[in-house]
Amino acid sequence: MTDAAQPADDAVAAAPTGPANDEIAAESGEAPPSRTFWASLNHPFGVGFFFTVGALVAALLGLAVSNLSTVIIYVVFALFFALGLDPLVRMLERHSVTRAWSIVIVYTGFAVIIVGVLWLIIPTVISQVTKFIKDIPSLVTNFQASDFYAWLQNSFGDQVGSIVQQIQKFLTDPGNIAAIGGGVVQVGVTIGTTISGIIIILVLSLYFLSSLPAMKHSFTRLAPARSRAQVSSLTEQITTSIGSYLGGMVVLALFNSIVTFILYTVLGLPFPLLLAVVAFLITLIPLVGSVLFWFIGTIIALFSSPIAALIFAIVYLIYMQIEAYVLTPRVMNKAVSVPGSLVVIGALVGGTLLGLLGALVAIPVTASVLLIIKQVVIPKQDAKQ
Repeated sequence: MTDAAQPADDAVAAAPTGPANDEIAAESGEAPPSRTFWASLNHPFGVGFFFTVGALVAALLGLAVSNLSTVIIYVVFALFFALGLDPLVRMLERHSVTRAWSIVIVYTGFAVIIVGVLWLIIPTVISQVTKFIKDIPSLVTNFQASDFYAWLQNSFGDQVGSIVQQIQKFLTDPGNIAAIGGGVVQVGVTIGTTISGIIIILVLSLYFLSSLPAMKHSFTRLAPARSRAQVSSLTEQITTSIGSYLGGMVVLALFNSIVTFILYTVLGLPFPLLLAVVAFLITLIPLVGSVLFWFIGTIIALFSSPIAALIFAIVYLIYMQIEAYVLTPRVMNKAVSVPGSLVVIGALVGGTLLGLLGALVAIPVTASVLLIIKQVVIPKQDAKQ
């Protein structure tokens, strides 16, 4: 290094740094000297305080979300319920009915249907549940007298008899049912919480349904003006597909319950109405609902008649194929299509994170993400050279 360069290097090394020097550099048109995060380590107490406050805020936010989990579930259920009823409201709007009157008509019709179904089903279901509990010993006795039980005993030994006796003892002891629910008091609290939760969801869904256009408009205005048309189109497609999906799930579950009721009635199996209600509730679960009820319905029928159970299993399995390849494409024709692998992954992830709620919302959420990727991400990538 030359002697001429040495003074310049010494001047740079001796140049002061700080806010005053930054202002001098800015006035002279020179770029201020760069700073790094590690320069703040000269103040360890400030850095420690900053990170401690950040960790506390994160912990408080996590605690708040955990405590508000029930409220969040109510809000999500209410929003999806409103989106499920919105297609009916919009159909009435297309027939020159105002949105307010459309909502009144839809909710009134929905309430009449629910009350009517409950009025017809609940007394019968209660009587059939009572009869089922009383008839458990006779059902077990008839099962033990069947040829199928004799084949099981010859194949697997006396363990089959002990297993059947243990199942009978468990089902006929009311204390076991209460123990499953955490005790009689806990069962009562759970029932009360469920009823209050349903009322809250219905009220919230009414507010969401009435203000859905305003919510969409407000959400669109959050986007830049140049992107609002695309955001509005995406929002409309997503809400329409979610509403169609939820409505389709209800229709398919209703078909399952009707088929179950007809099969149990024709085959002379016990408790057809009770199993129809169980079929409707279970087949609302995406993917595994129909398979799960097929197993449950077959096992219950097996206690009454092995031949009838075999016929039910075969016919219901055929119906499952018809539902998968005929009914589902027609009912879900307005919903966004999702590849089968993503359906399985989405349902598994949603069910793991949020249980039944996650399994229900996983498929429409996955469809919405795919729609955004197809219409936003991929066109941007295609436009890059």
